[in-house]
Amino acid sequence: MLDYVGLEADLDEEERMIRDTAREFVADRVKPDIGDHFENGTFPEELIGEMGDLGFYAPNLEGYGSPNVSETAYGLLMQELEAGDSGIRSMASVQGALVMYPIRAFGSEDQKERWLPDLGSGDAVGCFGLTEPEHGSDPASMETTAERADGSAGRGAHDADGYVLNGAKTWITNAPIADLALVWARDVSDPDRPIRGFLVETEREGVRTNEIDGKLSMRASATGEVALDDAFVPAANVLPGVSGMKGPLSCLTQARYGIAWGAVGAARDCFEAAREYATDREQFGKPIGGFQLQQEKLAEMATRITTAQLLAHRLADLKERDELRPQQVSMAKRNNVRMAREQAGVAREMLGGNGITTDYPPMRHRANMETVYTYEGTHDIHSLILGEDLTGIAAFE
Repeated sequence: MLDYVGLEADLDEEERMIRDTAREFVADRVKPDIGDHFENGTFPEELIGEMGDLGFYAPNLEGYGSPNVSETAYGLLMQELEAGDSGIRSMASVQGALVMYPIRAFGSEDQKERWLPDLGSGDAVGCFGLTEPEHGSDPASMETTAERADGSAGRGAHDADGYVLNGAKTWITNAPIADLALVWARDVSDPDRPIRGFLVETEREGVRTNEIDGKLSMRASATGEVALDDAFVPAANVLPGVSGMKGPLSCLTQARYGIAWGAVGAARDCFEAAREYATDREQFGKPIGGFQLQQEKLAEMATRITTAQLLAHRLADLKERDELRPQQVSMAKRNNVRMAREQAGVAREMLGGNGITTDYPPMRHRANMETVYTYEGTHDIHSLILGEDLTGIAAFE
């Protein structure tokens, strides 16, 4: 596998083991069938428990069954999973960074004990409800509401102590297969109307998780909506440790870190497919890899991927020291996903007509990158985050 400047020579034993375990899992359990799942628009649910058994969900957390591996090890895991398919990495990333992380960081002891072991093993699946039909890049304007239900809250009042949730979340990874939705909603019973996190079991009355059909990207991913219609949630299901946008944004920083690594895996898989094809495919009496144009493409792909690898490894070092800033994650997400999107296209080009089939990965990766380029902060939004950090002037208003 491409590691042109020998970054993996510095991995410790545990990091190598996690990398190799994930790489073997992808080779044996993901790649043989992922083309069919992509074509059929299905997620391989049979892998959920297997990934849990292998410790792929939030292994960088501590306690409650999580081993607290290094941030480099976690990044390598995301890299290898996305080399299989973005849908596989997204499932694990949402489960770990967007559901388990906030429960671990902001949840009560009862919430941690109730959910973290089951989510970590894959016995339960979680999803993260932030994006709304009318509010994507501006989540602070969310319209989903939570109203106190204590018998005196008016509409939606309930005899028990808790909240009644109304609203809709969309483009939610794992929603159609989720047992638990972490929903961010505006607490309208509080004069300040803060945004709070609610652990919503999807089997509750008033909760619907509809699958989104017709996707041309991330087809091997379970994507849906979370609709809330007077859904009652007990007060014990509210995350007590955070309010305001700090909660969901801190989760997104964790997930974007994994995306920056994952995009490298997708790009590397495209490169390896292109390199193998270039050395096997003969035209005009020799392998096409012997022609200058093809060698230039491979050289540029290797350089761009290596640069993204360096950025990901640097982020891991900063994160390990608790010095990583969200803006630095934005730079890596922005750069690495753009790189993977472009290089997947180059690899597809090198494969010619064969490159448009599911027999080869570049076209699938390229299609997936259209989603990764957009979700968890669009490319343009991350540009503005960096612009504000560099100039001190916010361009969002």
